[in-house]
Amino acid sequence: MASVIRLLELVFFFYFFSHIPITLLVDLQAVLPSSWYPEQLLDLMDWYVVAFKDHLMMNPPPWFMSFVYCEAIVQLPFFPVASYAFLKGGCRWIRIPAIVYSSHVATTVLPILAQLLFGDFPKTNEVDSPTQQERLTLVAIYAPYLVIPLLILVTMLFSPTYCKEEKRKRK
Repeated sequence: MASVIRLLELVFFFYFFSHIPITLLVDLQAVLPSSWYPEQLLDLMDWYVVAFKDHLMMNPPPWFMSFVYCEAIVQLPFFPVASYAFLKGGCRWIRIPAIVYSSHVATTVLPILAQLLFGDFPKTNEVDSPTQQERLTLVAIYAPYLVIPLLILVTMLFSPTYCKEEKRKRK
């Protein structure tokens, strides 16, 4: 069991550590001025939204932008802290913050997935509405940001490494 928990901790470390540049270089393009980014990153985003028909990143609706602002303000400062805790392993102090984080992320990714699967997409000159297969591809791109937080949540709630209680001395 300890080796499974350690493997999960390393997956969680990679998730949080890799999320730092992803947030800064990709996700925040939805809300920050394009003048803040080099042309190569803007070109990469243009390629991505056209190739994958990701209307949420091309023309982010206000509700989606609110999720990205939460990612910037609430989640981004947590990423280095969580990276450290899971790389070190067995840090029980990360339990409650990880539960809060994973619950928050799961509740923001679910509406995104629902929009990708069932929502209407505005027709633009650059990109047509995605086909069902293209919608599933977009879901596959966003899904790890639901699956990993749910794994974090289950691990924090049920793993003996993180939820065993401290024994207190009786006076």
